Amino acid sequence: MSTHRPSDFGGASLLDETDRLLLEHLSRDGRASYAEIGLLANLSATAVRRRIDRLRARGVVRGFTVVLDPALLGWRTEAFVEVYCRARTSPEELLASLRQFPEVVAAWTVTGDPDALVHLRAADTRHLEAVIERIRKEPGVQRSRSSVVLSQLIG
Repeated sequence: MSTHRPSDFGGASLLDETDRLLLEHLSRDGRASYAEIGLLANLSATAVRRRIDRLRARGVVRGFTVVLDPALLGWRTEAFVEVYCRARTSPEELLASLRQFPEVVAAWTVTGDPDALVHLRAADTRHLEAVIERIRKEPGVQRSRSSVVLSQLIG
């Protein structure tokens, strides 16, 4: 008998331990082959492919992406940008806008006055300013307020 617990991948309780294991491997290396994942999960490459195809069909896996290392790109300037949206701008619209910027490290919808908080990395202040200006020109964005990171205390 299998016991279900909330998953680290969105709380989907319909994932079994094998699905969770596959998702863990994929989250570490989205380019790993089905054969590589199969060796780690003790499954054939075909079984891994079938399971991942099912997870994609159910929407658990929405896509694969490249995660850039800002430090290796020389992007050592960092900022947090509060984004204030125009009326009726949905989180999905804002997400679609922000996805076009490789400088966006992370983004969250938040409570309080701003609608979102965006973490940016850039090569220097000139690069940072250009990115912020491009974000401000997005159709759903009304204005922004930025805080440039001076030094990292923890993390």
